[in-house]
Amino acid sequence: MSRSAGHLIVDTLEKAGIERVYAVPGESYLDVLDGLYDANIETVVCRQEGGAGFMALAESRLTGRPGIAMVTRGPGAANAMISVHTAWQDATALVLFVGLVPLNDRSRESFQEFSLPEWFSSTAKRVLTIDDEDRAGEITADALRIAASGRPGPVVVGLPEDVLVRLTEAPTPILPEVAPPTPAPAVIDGLASRIAAAERPAFVLGGDGWHNGCGAELAGLAASTGVPIFCDWRAYDAIPHSSPAWAGWLGYGRADAVAAGFAEADLVVFIGCTRSDVLSDGYTIGFDAETVLVSLDMEATQHAGRIDEHIIASPDSLTRALTRTAAGDARDASQLRGDRTDEWMQGRADAQSRFAAHRPDAEAAPENPGRAGVDLGVAFGILDDRLGGEAILTYGAGNATIWGHRFIRHERPASLVGARNGAMGLAVPAAVAASLAYPERRAVAVCGDGDFLMNGQEIATAFAHGGSPLIIVVDNGVYGTIVSHQENHYPGRPSGTRMVNPNFAAWMSAFDLSSSGATSASKASVNGDGMSVSGLTGHGERVETTEEFGPALDRALAHDGPALIHVLIDPATMPPAADETS
Repeated sequence: MSRSAGHLIVDTLEKAGIERVYAVPGESYLDVLDGLYDANIETVVCRQEGGAGFMALAESRLTGRPGIAMVTRGPGAANAMISVHTAWQDATALVLFVGLVPLNDRSRESFQEFSLPEWFSSTAKRVLTIDDEDRAGEITADALRIAASGRPGPVVVGLPEDVLVRLTEAPTPILPEVAPPTPAPAVIDGLASRIAAAERPAFVLGGDGWHNGCGAELAGLAASTGVPIFCDWRAYDAIPHSSPAWAGWLGYGRADAVAAGFAEADLVVFIGCTRSDVLSDGYTIGFDAETVLVSLDMEATQHAGRIDEHIIASPDSLTRALTRTAAGDARDASQLRGDRTDEWMQGRADAQSRFAAHRPDAEAAPENPGRAGVDLGVAFGILDDRLGGEAILTYGAGNATIWGHRFIRHERPASLVGARNGAMGLAVPAAVAASLAYPERRAVAVCGDGDFLMNGQEIATAFAHGGSPLIIVVDNGVYGTIVSHQENHYPGRPSGTRMVNPNFAAWMSAFDLSSSGATSASKASVNGDGMSVSGLTGHGERVETTEEFGPALDRALAHDGPALIHVLIDPATMPPAADETS
């Protein structure tokens, strides 16, 4: 069958089970866009390339499939770079397709030309270019495989404009199913012996790969053997927070008591994550313990300090091997418990419980009666009560996100997307992608005012494709995290951190795609783009006092469509204290 290289790329993605691509269109890859017209792949039309990349990253983290983003050359690729860096540091599978100049125009400083490998090679697992139409499917399949294998990460694929339209008879490649390695029984028995011999063992879970719920099974084993489970920063949806083994998260905003407990462990088993600078408080805690690293990354990238044993396994394959005997029966918990009681695990769990429970009472007098705006401790406590641990939470960066980390429970896997590299602007596009990938679940973005306006335009993408995220925008008129650092290092000398904001609630309410409010272009359901805009309207609420938050949240949750709550707080509000008694 003769077809264009661009159509072969689309056929390969479709055969690989890709359901959505996130794109900002460009003339450099028109033939791929044409191939998507007839494909069973939804083309999610985004408003900025950074947003498209973040949406693809969120889909990858939530589903376990590589996220797919498509952008044009030069400026488009530059905008998408933030998502590539995030996928690289966060170890998330992402494939970024970039349209390029025609082959004959290369190295002539032609319109929007740039060097794909020189831009991306230091921040991607592989940079590939399809210079041969007969290899278009093969290279696409390689990109998907490389992105998801070993330590997951971003792969960038260049699409020269003229190569895409050339005809080829190359078949659509078949992507092999690659099962993660299962540790040998002797390796698992050795790990069980290490755990049984330790007085204060601990699991630390993180990274991607927990979306299928294997964390709950591992938590059950940990609880029955007296082993507490800590989680890496922004990876704490790996296990249900109702588990008796849940000991809290490490990294920014963590409880002092949780970090102290982690530092006391005499055996630490890292599963899916490493002892990084964030997890270890800047390489200061947790370095003396005997260490087992469970990772598919042969090079142990990002891991600092000792490794007594490196087990090559995924979270799922390790869990299955550790919780079951060779005969397939459940492992006897006594094989891992040794002489240990529940005292060690219970102490860690109690520290996290006290930390999470220490939130202001909505009915009590405010702790800071002279402070203007909403009490975020009360507000996020109410939000947690309404969500019940079932929602998907997305975060960008900034002080506002720490309140969500502190007070919002997670009971389901694949319920958290946050930029572990600290990138701003991820919360809104990630929530849009979450609402498209899991329309039956509530997706909630938590962001500050600075973070929101970096990619807030992607709310329009939600309307265009039928997503219904809830956006919480915490507005203090400053870049709060930087202000915190300035107060520590340059007290009384604020510089470069003030902002002026619009009424975000009114902006959301301006989206009216009902039959009377939509533009003629928006009313049409575009075949190739899968748009479904009929009847959607935006719901915006501006909340200036603590008492207003609960009713506003209830109205937003009841709204059928995207909603936003604009929460005003005092600029002097700092993140919640790391000590639960403060």
